[in-house]
Amino acid sequence: MGATPPPQAPAFEDEISLLEILNVLLKRWRTVIGLPVTTSLVVLGISFLVPPTYTATTSFVPEVRSQGRVPAGLAGVAGQLGITLGAEASQSPMFYADVAKSREILDRLLLARYADPPTGREPEDSTTLLSLLGPGGRNGADSLERGAKKLAGLVSVGVDAQTNIVTVKVELPSPDLAAAVANRLVAFLNEFNAQARQSQARERRKFTEQRVAAGEQDLRDAEEALKRFYQANRSWQQSPQLMFEEGRLRRQVELRQELYVTLRREYETARIQEVNDTPVITVIDAAVAPQWKSSPKRRLWAFVAFALGGVFGLFWAFGADYVERAKRDQGALYGELVSNARQAREGLSRAIRSVMPGSARENQ
Repeated sequence: MGATPPPQAPAFEDEISLLEILNVLLKRWRTVIGLPVTTSLVVLGISFLVPPTYTATTSFVPEVRSQGRVPAGLAGVAGQLGITLGAEASQSPMFYADVAKSREILDRLLLARYADPPTGREPEDSTTLLSLLGPGGRNGADSLERGAKKLAGLVSVGVDAQTNIVTVKVELPSPDLAAAVANRLVAFLNEFNAQARQSQARERRKFTEQRVAAGEQDLRDAEEALKRFYQANRSWQQSPQLMFEEGRLRRQVELRQELYVTLRREYETARIQEVNDTPVITVIDAAVAPQWKSSPKRRLWAFVAFALGGVFGLFWAFGADYVERAKRDQGALYGELVSNARQAREGLSRAIRSVMPGSARENQ
């Protein structure tokens, strides 16, 4: 007689039938239903402990002055790609978006005074945003730096590449405070823009003014030289050499006159640009106090918790059913696994006990 093959454990089917799935769900319905419900209720309760926040939104469009003629079609394609052609980089919407979150603007916002949200006090009895945020810190400089980092995370700035509209969102615990900070940010940005542009125009005007003074002096010197020539040479028309000298001096006067007129015209233009040629910010929508909080979104939190709890409950139910079937259908293998695990645990415990006394003596 041939040798009989050893008994093999029954093989599990790779695919579970619909009836088996329903059987597992009905058998462990408490886990499948109770776990997601409990998780969503716990998360919903935690959401009530999280302080609400409100998001105020304001939008503006900066005036972009073109520095050259660019074809309309090329400018439109570049605008869709977020590139502004024919304009200075410091006049592009992305420049204003970066300046809006610069340390200069953030520090001014933190040190500005606002009405205290809990008490609703008037501005003269208000407090700084730095005190309201309470970032802590070892000293004033450290507190201001921490406050700037915290405020930078509460302010978001977006730019529409096609319309050049800049949108600013401020998220704070008070709706009135969020709107006030958003509007104050745009005001500070406009002040910074005006001061920077006017300072540039002022420097151009000063340089042109200096050139006008120098050109005027050169013109006077050339005129005096021609005057002295006429006084010293009353019959210069009769001498070819004197005629050549008179022509040279007269050309110097004409050249200095043209240069002086050009510089004078540029000087008047610079004076006008110093006042009127400052790119401005046009506010499209001023920030208003939001009526609904932006977070926590309790329904979303509860739904996500319910979904995650349901997925975990399903894995738990099918995992427990698999272990139960393994214990029933593969009893020998499961018993051997349990025995090996017990022996490994006992061996590890003995090893630890043998090491611990030796370590204690060494320490003594």
